[in-house]
Amino acid sequence: MPEAQEIVIMALDEKLPTVCIDEAVGRRIARLSGLSVTGSVGILLRAKREGHMGEIRHAIQRMQAHGIWLSQRVIHFALRQAGELKKG
Repeated sequence: MPEAQEIVIMALDEKLPTVCIDEAVGRRIARLSGLSVTGSVGILLRAKREGHMGEIRHAIQRMQAHGIWLSQRVIHFALRQAGELKKG
């Protein structure tokens, strides 16, 4: 959480409108501070939309392999948004 506080302080000091924070408490602090918030998965989705990457499924799997926890709800949402949900 201290990292999130530092990110919010830096964004406010630098007058940055958006921050990337994954932790729920940090996201709440950022929103209460008037900042727009995205997370790692949001960045992946944007990169795919803009044509900078193919499937996000593999990136999510690599994140998980490196110890980054993502809820099944977030994964399902991301794959649905990216059009990568398996049929059936």
